[in-house]
Amino acid sequence: MTFETTFPDSFLWGAATASYQIEGAVAEDGRLPSIWDTFCAEPGKVLGGESGEVACDHYHRMPQDVALMKELGLDAYRFSIAWPRVIPTGTGAVNTKGLDFYSRLVDTLLDRGIRPFVTLYHWDLPQALGDQGGWLNRDIKDWFAEYTGAVVGALGDRVKNWTTLNEPWCSSLLSYSLGHHAPGHTDRVEGLVSAHHLMLAHGTAVPVIREACPDAEVSITLNPTQVIGPDDPTDADLDAMQRADDVLNGIFFGPLFHGAYPPTLLENTAHLTDHAYIHDGDLEVMSAPLDNLGVNNYFPTRVKHTDGATHPLPGGEGVEETEPHPPLTAMGWEINADAHHDILMRSSQESGLPIYVTENGSAWPDVIETGPEGESVHDVDRTAYLHGHLDAVKRAIDDGADVRGYFAWSLMDNFEWAFGYSKRFGIVYVDYDTQERTVKDSGKEYARIIAAHRTD
Repeated sequence: MTFETTFPDSFLWGAATASYQIEGAVAEDGRLPSIWDTFCAEPGKVLGGESGEVACDHYHRMPQDVALMKELGLDAYRFSIAWPRVIPTGTGAVNTKGLDFYSRLVDTLLDRGIRPFVTLYHWDLPQALGDQGGWLNRDIKDWFAEYTGAVVGALGDRVKNWTTLNEPWCSSLLSYSLGHHAPGHTDRVEGLVSAHHLMLAHGTAVPVIREACPDAEVSITLNPTQVIGPDDPTDADLDAMQRADDVLNGIFFGPLFHGAYPPTLLENTAHLTDHAYIHDGDLEVMSAPLDNLGVNNYFPTRVKHTDGATHPLPGGEGVEETEPHPPLTAMGWEINADAHHDILMRSSQESGLPIYVTENGSAWPDVIETGPEGESVHDVDRTAYLHGHLDAVKRAIDDGADVRGYFAWSLMDNFEWAFGYSKRFGIVYVDYDTQERTVKDSGKEYARIIAAHRTD
């Protein structure tokens, strides 16, 4: 299995992780609980009752993990900061030990010639702020700005790539309307309110980053999805597709890049709320200029109209989500490289910005094998997925999208949120009993592709 596609010389090759998924050490050096610690402790919320308490023990194994990144040949590493490690009570006193961990990580990366891409928020909100309403409390814009100032003030002399939020769709609609992520609410209006406050916090933080780090490249990472309808859609199907697109994509594309929510989103949710959470001047704050856009994408979404159906997402009247088309990953997600190309084109057109693919990858039931040359994982399906989606990225570049880099999800197997440790996305296998890391065949192939593009 070969991959011969050639990318621009300046293209950045990376891998990504998130703090709660890999760090462990949830009660060490002053860190206090996050909403995910609380969510994991609730029976039935996470498969097997598992949590990120130990995860990949990255907090203690960081130097070895960075050495592994160097072995793979990564240009860049995308990671997130744990807010409850830096400001354990959400606001107020900064925990020096928590910040020091990330300072050491940044220095270790730079010593290895790896460029740090820092995400300020990847879902692990301090529980102290969750107790005050979390993303339903408008004051969170100021809490997030305070936290942002503390982190960028400490690391901005060395870190230039800053992302405010990772996948605000997940920390709003998936968490407050669908209930699959912390805090596990199932209220259609709360999804809209939390999404608005996430965008407001993002926009409030952008000038904070620019002041603390004048040469920063400021970004946000969204997880847009290509909405696909029936082959021969009726007018009702087209309406269902629009409703789905509004609440999956337009709810963020609109405020960020067009200074307005999609009119159809407001119309189709007017029976739920009067939208009083939208204040004068909010959209101007939300649309603060950015330097690039991060895109996380794994699969498309298929919908059709069905009389009497009401999708649990706001505005979902008449919308039925239909089955993904095979082949599927272990997550049940459709493998569709053409949809990946299309959503990159859409993201480029909506934003008018350079794009980084900040997450893309696939989960498979990996098996570690022991042979004469040691341990190995022959993950043929993940390698094929990598090839197909990298090819889609190159086609998007050829079609005019300014895609500047690709971050594989994930650097290593980790805590996969509500799925616990049952799903493996890594290009590096983690034995959770021994914490031993083993580069999978997909990781070796990714390293080969990176090496083939080396110009230095």
